[in-house]
Amino acid sequence: MTQKEFHDDAAVLDIHDRPKFWPWVGLSIQHMFSMFGSTVIVPLLVGLSPSIALFSSGVGTLLHIMITQRKIPAYMGSSFAFITPMLALMKTTGYPGIGQGVVAVGAVYLIVALLIGMIGSDWVDKVLPPIVVGPIVMVIGLSLAGSAATDAMMKNGHYNLEYFAIAMTTLLLAIFFNMFLKGSLGLIPVLLAIVCGYLISVFTGIVDLHTIAVAPWFKLPKFQVPGLTYHFHLEWGAIVTIAPIAFVTMTEHMGHIMVLDNLTHRNFFKDPGLNRTLAGDGTASIVAGLIGGPAVTSYGENIGVMAITKVHSVYVLMGAAMFAIIFAFINKLNVLIMAMPLPVIGGISFLLFGTIATSGVSVMIDHHVDLGKKRNLMIASSVMVIGIGNAYLQLGNFQFTGLAFATILGIVLNLVLPQEAASERADSNTLDKAK
Repeated sequence: MTQKEFHDDAAVLDIHDRPKFWPWVGLSIQHMFSMFGSTVIVPLLVGLSPSIALFSSGVGTLLHIMITQRKIPAYMGSSFAFITPMLALMKTTGYPGIGQGVVAVGAVYLIVALLIGMIGSDWVDKVLPPIVVGPIVMVIGLSLAGSAATDAMMKNGHYNLEYFAIAMTTLLLAIFFNMFLKGSLGLIPVLLAIVCGYLISVFTGIVDLHTIAVAPWFKLPKFQVPGLTYHFHLEWGAIVTIAPIAFVTMTEHMGHIMVLDNLTHRNFFKDPGLNRTLAGDGTASIVAGLIGGPAVTSYGENIGVMAITKVHSVYVLMGAAMFAIIFAFINKLNVLIMAMPLPVIGGISFLLFGTIATSGVSVMIDHHVDLGKKRNLMIASSVMVIGIGNAYLQLGNFQFTGLAFATILGIVLNLVLPQEAASERADSNTLDKAK
């Protein structure tokens, strides 16, 4: 059965279902709010334009959806994996070097996508069985738990009870809205919780309303286009510094595809194919690098929203992308969202990241993974602790994040470990003789 023939009746809106106009608007804005904080924090940390990052995330998402034939509901946002080399390059080459590096990342994705298109992706099931996929999906959610907790508790590096109260109120409101609202409001519990948390923050005085009030309504993003806004000069050092990290983010990309597979009851590795999903990511990064943005990747926050709402419609993600593009030019709204308090982001992240982690548990339960077998126990235990603890591998300027390293370790262990430990075989032989 092809994707178009299959319909997931357990979903409120399946991938190809198109919502009515006003629910569509609410659902799309909900996704935009969910990804906004992370997408703009990367350029803010590095010194790039948040508006361009927002614009490139929207354009990149539309390109990804088009290249994957409208079969994958994924949102493309700024990638955190490139922050360290971008900070270093900003002090030397400036954005011209970063831009070339980001384009090179996209080119690496396209080359790998071409190779996979030639050899196929049947190997995916062999190297990524449920015992590897489940723990990796759990790591994707739980490795972000520390970030959520920091946002929820800390103000300027110090614990703040008021922040924590707002975060927990936002979380509890999201839980309440999920459990007790129905109809069109029941589809946007995350958005409602964020809005309520924001309003509470305004009343407690932690939002600077003056900055929002004096901000101009419209402002053109400062695009950085090679040959137009700056002189193009090939920066090989920047390319060599950034491009190899593409292999790290590819493992994260496959992890997100695994989560979406489980969430939507499909196999995106086969349809539309891993080659198309990688090509979508790569093209999005190339476009970002050509207009002044950071490299982009699929976002776990948006996957969390889909897990909570059971709305998997690709049209909702397209709507979120369109709003992101529009908001890049509406400066006052941009400032309004950029002023979103950290405890609100932290509170809602508790729920979003947790739903991703529980999807990993679901993978192992659904496939009856036996953790009583030493082989499975060794793989799951190693992957989860290394990934959640972010035990990264640093080789010069090249860094494998905890998630990437845990993914590779899980794949290797799955391929090399025997199905039974020596003690299990001995016990099995003893039992056979006793019989």
